Amino acid sequence: MTRPAPIWSSLKRRETALPERMDDPHCDLGALERTYAQFGAVNALVAGWRRVYGRELRPLMAASRPSTLLDIGCGGGDLARLLVRWAAQDGLTLRVTGIDADTRAIAYARAQPVFSGVQFRQAFSGDLVQEGVRFDFVVSNHLLHHLTVPELSALLRDSEGLARKKVVHSDIGRSLLAYAGFNMLASPLFHASFIREDGLISVRRSFTAPELSGLAPAGWRVRRQFPFRNLLVYEGAP
Repeated sequence: MTRPAPIWSSLKRRETALPERMDDPHCDLGALERTYAQFGAVNALVAGWRRVYGRELRPLMAASRPSTLLDIGCGGGDLARLLVRWAAQDGLTLRVTGIDADTRAIAYARAQPVFSGVQFRQAFSGDLVQEGVRFDFVVSNHLLHHLTVPELSALLRDSEGLARKKVVHSDIGRSLLAYAGFNMLASPLFHASFIREDGLISVRRSFTAPELSGLAPAGWRVRRQFPFRNLLVYEGAP
């Protein structure tokens, strides 16, 4: 009988063949919606977007006019709402468009209480490029690990064309610490959803910082953020 490889060994490379339950079009809808509902708590614990907002976005926002932001792969819309709320607390106006390729995510996001300054639509980033629209900022959260290398390249090209000021794609950095830490955190906290199962697969599918740096085109930079995050950042040209 062949023993399975130890987890530290399997983390040496991206496990792109491992599917996440939430990406299955036939997965249990109730569990999927509970997963969307729990994203806010997960992001608050591990994603560090309050720091990203303060360091990367807030300094480029002006009180004299509204800023616009595109959230690609918005899921249930928790990040879009948070960014608008934080901007308002700083006396700023931010208008966010959240897009997702999954109609189930958009249906869930639209079913939540109306939040001024936020709108959702089912679309790919390439659709918006073809429409010729632009935003001050383009962001994504936990999207990169879902992509193949060609899909990542396409996303970065689209992001360059869509952003006037800055792009920030935030995702997990693959490591044994990330895997073990998320397992310990998620096991007692998240139930009746795909959070723990898919989260561990997400770690195994994610990029390391050197891998992202090797794939990023000119003008992009990778910055690590504690505890196990990678930020892929691009400074736009007005």
